[in-house]
Amino acid sequence: MASNPDVKRVPIPKNGADYRGKVVLAPMVRSGELPSRLLALKYGADLVWGPETIDRAMIGTTRRINPHTNTIEWTRLPTSKIKNPTLDPENRESVIYRVHPELEKGRLIYQIGTANPDLAVEASKMVAADVAGIDVNSGCPKPFSTAGGMGAALLKTPDLLCNILTKLVEEVGNPYEIGISVKIRILDKPEDTATLVRRLVKTGITGLTVHCRTTPMRPRERAIRDQLKMVGEICREAGVACVMNGDVTSRTEAFKLMEEFGVDGAMIATEAEKNPSCFRPEAEGGPHEWRSQWKTVVTEYMRFALQVENRWGNTKYLLGQMIPGKEQMYKDMNRSKCYQDVIKALGLAEVDDFLVQAQAVDERLGLPQGESRASKRARVKEAAKEEAEQKENGAGEQASEPSAKRVKPSEIIDSVPTVAQEVAAPAALSV
Repeated sequence: MASNPDVKRVPIPKNGADYRGKVVLAPMVRSGELPSRLLALKYGADLVWGPETIDRAMIGTTRRINPHTNTIEWTRLPTSKIKNPTLDPENRESVIYRVHPELEKGRLIYQIGTANPDLAVEASKMVAADVAGIDVNSGCPKPFSTAGGMGAALLKTPDLLCNILTKLVEEVGNPYEIGISVKIRILDKPEDTATLVRRLVKTGITGLTVHCRTTPMRPRERAIRDQLKMVGEICREAGVACVMNGDVTSRTEAFKLMEEFGVDGAMIATEAEKNPSCFRPEAEGGPHEWRSQWKTVVTEYMRFALQVENRWGNTKYLLGQMIPGKEQMYKDMNRSKCYQDVIKALGLAEVDDFLVQAQAVDERLGLPQGESRASKRARVKEAAKEEAEQKENGAGEQASEPSAKRVKPSEIIDSVPTVAQEVAAPAALSV
């Protein structure tokens, strides 16, 4: 879209990112982890959103540099392991969040799940120096978010949502010189959406993303765009960038929709999960070559997954989205139990030093798992029985505190941290 010097624009902070004229990767459960973000950037995404991370999950973590991957990781020992060390005798910490400081610099937006202004600020300060913006999720409709008053539940508590945004702008955005933004869904009545957006753009935010679905709607239902122009106009009057989300499938389509509805940017979700090359400009082949060139996309994904030592379960899940289900390679991949297996299954053993890398990553991540699930359940059950007996005899109180070892990326959570350990979130949920 052509820029107009007379149009009002909220200043973009020095370390922030302007959402105008951008086609970006949506915040998605599972598909928003580091290798997926890096692949989206490689194929032309202008900005990438990480998956929603709940404030309480980030608070209390330790920021570390992983010497093997050169990534920054925020880690902690899960509550379940603190309560029951027998779940993991090695006391491996979980990676709550991870960024690539070189490849994502200036292009990563951290999305936070929160319903508390103070907790939002405390959690955001932990990552503010390493990201280009903080985005408040007020659009996720799933119970693991709304049950705590977060996500789409905030649409019903606009006072609280505005307080969260204002406090983030004043105590995080301004000091760290990054932008604060919000992602919402449309409301049933256009006038209610308009009222909400007018309040939000006055909080000091630099950007607002509108998912063109109501809270009860699911991804299989077509996006509703009849309120989009209105939202774009309200944002433009306030100088706030407006990004659209919902059924955008390519870079070319994104710019057409931006022009048609008068918005500043577009976000791609579901399509990017199966075809990360959807961000590629037409001049570079566009997204359509993926149907015949998906092996190239898979190869590049594996390059990043090995590079950052991605959690095995997350890697296998994403491969299942990118490889056509009818292919023999899909079946071979599904039988893989470690990185070495999958490199061979994908026919990549002779590509660069993939197999050597896979062996090293498997060793660091402890793959393949030598203990069966049944064996682990039996061991944990027996350990719990012994612990109960010790407590009954008065011996359990003398146990010393477990010592945490360096994080292993195999523990990365592929949905919403802390909540994801207890609730299996659906795949490709755009938050």
